[in-house]
Amino acid sequence: MTRPSHMPALRRLLPPLLATLALSACGNSDDAIVATPPSQPAPPPVQVQPEPARPQDARSFSVVETALPFDAMANAPETDRWWGVLGKAGYQIEVPKNWNGMLVMYAHGYAGTGDKLSVAPPALRRHLVSQGYAWAASSYSTNYYDVRAGVEDTNALALAFRDIAQKNGRTLAAPAKTYIVGVSMGGHITAAAVDEENIAAANNKIRYNGAVPMCGVLGDTELYDYFAAYQTAAMQEAGMPATSWPVANWETIGPQVQAKLFSSFPGGSTPAAQAVPTAQGLRLKQIVANLSGGPRPLFDYAYAGPLQNTVWGTFGRDGKVMGILNEDVVSTKDIVFQLDADPALSLEEQTYNASIFRMLAVPDANRPRRDGLRWIPKTNARITVPVVTIHTLGDLYVPFKMEQIYKRRADAAGTSNLLVQRAIRGISHCDFTIAEQASAFDAMVKWEQQGVKPEGDDVLTPSVVADPQYGCKFTDNTASEGDSANLLAVRAQLPQCTR
Repeated sequence: MTRPSHMPALRRLLPPLLATLALSACGNSDDAIVATPPSQPAPPPVQVQPEPARPQDARSFSVVETALPFDAMANAPETDRWWGVLGKAGYQIEVPKNWNGMLVMYAHGYAGTGDKLSVAPPALRRHLVSQGYAWAASSYSTNYYDVRAGVEDTNALALAFRDIAQKNGRTLAAPAKTYIVGVSMGGHITAAAVDEENIAAANNKIRYNGAVPMCGVLGDTELYDYFAAYQTAAMQEAGMPATSWPVANWETIGPQVQAKLFSSFPGGSTPAAQAVPTAQGLRLKQIVANLSGGPRPLFDYAYAGPLQNTVWGTFGRDGKVMGILNEDVVSTKDIVFQLDADPALSLEEQTYNASIFRMLAVPDANRPRRDGLRWIPKTNARITVPVVTIHTLGDLYVPFKMEQIYKRRADAAGTSNLLVQRAIRGISHCDFTIAEQASAFDAMVKWEQQGVKPEGDDVLTPSVVADPQYGCKFTDNTASEGDSANLLAVRAQLPQCTR
């Protein structure tokens, strides 16, 4: 509740008024003199020192408003559908006629570096609407890896939900529950939105009741440490070690490094080719397995797949995350490069780690900001609501390692009792079936509403993660309407679970 603006003045007046009443009670009211308190000058406004400008602040973006309208689904409950622009972000909202009173915010993934903003419904749309949930999604007001904008714009849309409904002729009560789900960068946004640091620092403040980050960047800036470590390891294995950062002539030497390590590679004129290591490149495969989450099922399939080209496309950059930051945030100082599956470091591995070039982050490159969230909000696992995550084992773009980092943060913060994680037997990025996403969402809701904590996977014990059957418990290849035919075909070709 907002206090009336005259309350501070009342606090100053109450002491003399109470003193006067006390004198009256003693029979001296006729002679009592009421002193007028001296006027107090208004306090000066709080000055917030402006933050320095960064390249992202100079970029312009616009919503593609003609792409905002979306149709009703066939064979689904009747809904109201609204779209428009809130602030500088586009949005879509869908509310069933038989709304259950709960709202699900959807955070989309990385949309590239173009200047056009767009938004689309979540893959879970049919599942949500069929259970009576309303959902809302923002385009965000920027592109690039701008998680700060994603959190603020998603929060702003959640806060504006009732007003938008009212303007469209439907009066709704405030949602009884508001959940948040998201994929990839949207998974980062989802985890950040329920983190106490970001709840306190956000300009648009809301507390969600639960979260489902999917294929999320749960290690925040440590994703970029992984990219840098992979690149420097590739250069080391190719006999062309890095000596500075960023590598100034990567466009020239990158193809040379790749040719030494792979006899074929996806991308360019051979987009469907497999990544096949040369004899010289075999050790890099083991290094990357360890960098991305350790030995685990399906890694061989993932390493050979087209996602390799996407990962290599991140090489050659500096540590400023393409202008989101002003200083380098990337650090490989504490990364341990392992040449085999044995976690103990051999003499050869000790020598390797001592000789490989290390990137060092600029201190406070991603410090807390005076005007709101960090430029790249942290996922500290400082959570007070249930969080259920899902992640594919073969993801090399946002690797399974992100789950391990997040779990260690939760353990350190004492919040692992609020975290459940599930491994999915997929070999690409965010390649979930709808059944897997729906299962995670339903499990989170049941946990939040009924206190029934769902099952999950151990993501930290190496022997558990390396088990050939790891990920079987929550992998569900059941086809649902809206599933990708290609995804289902790929799943059918992978080693199947036998227990």
